[in-house]
Amino acid sequence: MTAVAAKGETTSLDAVIIGAGISGMYMLHRLRGLGLKARVYEAGSDVGGTWFWNRYPGARVDIESQEYSYSFSEELEREWKWSERYAAQPEILRYLNHVADRFDLRPDIQFDTRIASAHFDEAAGRWTVRTEAGETIDAKFCIAATGCLSVPNEPNFKGQETFKGPTYHTGRWPHEGVDFTGKRVAVIGTGSSAIQSIPQIAKQASQVYVFQRTPNYSVPAHNAPIDTAVAQAWLANRDENRQLQKMSTAGFLFSNPREEMATQVGDNERRKVFEERWAQGGFAVGASFADLAVDPAANAMIAEFAAEKIREIVKDPKVAEKLTPKDYPFGTKRLCVDTGYYEVFNRDNVQLIDLKETPLDTITPTGVKTTGAEFEVDAIVFAIGFDAMTGALSKIDIQGRGGQTLNQAWAEGPKSYLGIMVAGFPNFFTITGPGSPSVLSNMIVSIEQHVDWLHDLLAFMGQYGLATIEASPESQTAWVEHVNEAASKTLYPYANSWYLGANVPGKPRVFMPYIGGVGAYRTLCDAVAANGYMGFKLRPAA
Repeated sequence: MTAVAAKGETTSLDAVIIGAGISGMYMLHRLRGLGLKARVYEAGSDVGGTWFWNRYPGARVDIESQEYSYSFSEELEREWKWSERYAAQPEILRYLNHVADRFDLRPDIQFDTRIASAHFDEAAGRWTVRTEAGETIDAKFCIAATGCLSVPNEPNFKGQETFKGPTYHTGRWPHEGVDFTGKRVAVIGTGSSAIQSIPQIAKQASQVYVFQRTPNYSVPAHNAPIDTAVAQAWLANRDENRQLQKMSTAGFLFSNPREEMATQVGDNERRKVFEERWAQGGFAVGASFADLAVDPAANAMIAEFAAEKIREIVKDPKVAEKLTPKDYPFGTKRLCVDTGYYEVFNRDNVQLIDLKETPLDTITPTGVKTTGAEFEVDAIVFAIGFDAMTGALSKIDIQGRGGQTLNQAWAEGPKSYLGIMVAGFPNFFTITGPGSPSVLSNMIVSIEQHVDWLHDLLAFMGQYGLATIEASPESQTAWVEHVNEAASKTLYPYANSWYLGANVPGKPRVFMPYIGGVGAYRTLCDAVAANGYMGFKLRPAA
């Protein structure tokens, strides 16, 4: 590991990378290839990013393992063997540790170090970055690899400080794990982390009370040990598969919708396709037809199909009804992928409390009280999500030209050019930032695309002796308008989702990711580069 500079000393680098998750590690690897002096600063004690922090029961990937992996090294891909179709958190973390060791990344990663500020020095054309421990770093480039779901949404319930038992947040789960054997457990929230963890908690706990604010659509993973034949076929067609991912809608093979419209095929044909996709598992059902995300009539068809599945699985009709979303279109909130979520409500030790019927009133010293009843519990699990996409950056004092802070620039919602740069912040880059496909895609595919694009940009700057690059205000405005226009053509804005920041009180309601598709976005970025980084201001060294 790189030695930590003493307080008061300044470390000089070509690039500071904030975060040692999937993007930070790959960025370091690529910058080394350019001969640049780069260092990663990581708040955690090891690599892994979201897979280091998120250790709640049942945590696993919702993209098939072989597709949710780095593609940059064929040797890495051939030597690593996944054990499950959808890998669980411990296996993904082992994989990321393997990557760190295989490419000898740790010597240039400084762990247990949180970045406090990053200020652009206009005279020098460089960034002054400071850690919370007082270390100062001087760097030409500052690269935020801070992750899109890395800052937990903090609980803010009346009376929570009075509760006498332990409380847990799915985004900050104890690394040693939690034993709920014989305990009465309240789980507040029914988003992805709750949907994954509740079936696991119910296997241990004597009683689980699920406090649902808004029901979520969830589709079965049909997880199983990896099929050797499938894994071999993937590797046999590796180059073709990886290219298909890169040019797909959402970065995985079954993300491209069928060309047919749900509203233009017969009932039997439509049902057959829905059933086949449901049986396939994962996100495949969401891409059954081309009009599901844009036509309310088509969306109502897939929504009714999902409702039928919930009614088939959940034995109590009243519970099934409460678990069925009704006030937003199917797929416009993050579609969840589960293993036994709806089935868990058939257990005698699991009770659903619908907070739309009886709102949560207060947390008491011994439990959770709604307007309808009080539930005594031994532990509370807050599964209330994250301050998505902007949360990590908002906690760092980032200042660009003229001392303008990033929080000021984003006061009305995040603005960027391509989701990569923000006007007024030269040489500052956001990997999978707002305005890019990001959370609407297979994150590793989008991460590699951004890192590779930045690698080529920095090589270009070095070749032509360029000192700074920044997004022009005009190109940023045009891109923000394009992102909003693309979203407005879909049903996504009709849901109060974390894509809009709706889960964080006071956060501006702006649709943050780019919905135009991974392949289309890649083509746009490549065109920008091919045209001399059109839309950016490039300045030579003095």
